[in-house]
Amino acid sequence: MPARRADADDATVGHNIRVQRLAKKMSQSALADAIGITFQQVQKYEKGVNRVGAGRLVKIAAALDLPVMTLLDGIAGAGRKRETPAALVLIAHAQPLRIVKAFAAIDDKDVRRALMNLAEGIARLAQRRISRSGALPARPRHRA
Repeated sequence: MPARRADADDATVGHNIRVQRLAKKMSQSALADAIGITFQQVQKYEKGVNRVGAGRLVKIAAALDLPVMTLLDGIAGAGRKRETPAALVLIAHAQPLRIVKAFAAIDDKDVRRALMNLAEGIARLAQRRISRSGALPARPRHRA
């Protein structure tokens, strides 16, 4: 019987591993060391390139100190049909994670409130532009 290839469910599990690892502020190397594999293998799991076996999934969940079912969120028939919270999905990407870290470093409540008001205002403006045009706004270029 040939080995099964990774599929969309494996990609979902990998994404969940990445989100939870980042939420715990753990590097791929630290997770790999905790479960006895290479960080390259963790990368392959997170990208959905390789399947995560049941035993390895249990080890990963233990290393991240969470229930195994958390890593199965989003898979049909896994017992839970709720989607991953938007905030956790965001921190799986570099730019939103940078924003979250910068925001967390601000101690002044008034500055935090002002920043939130600014971000929410920008989001409302972007949503109005999208609803008027029916398309996504042009992506701004990054300056060096």
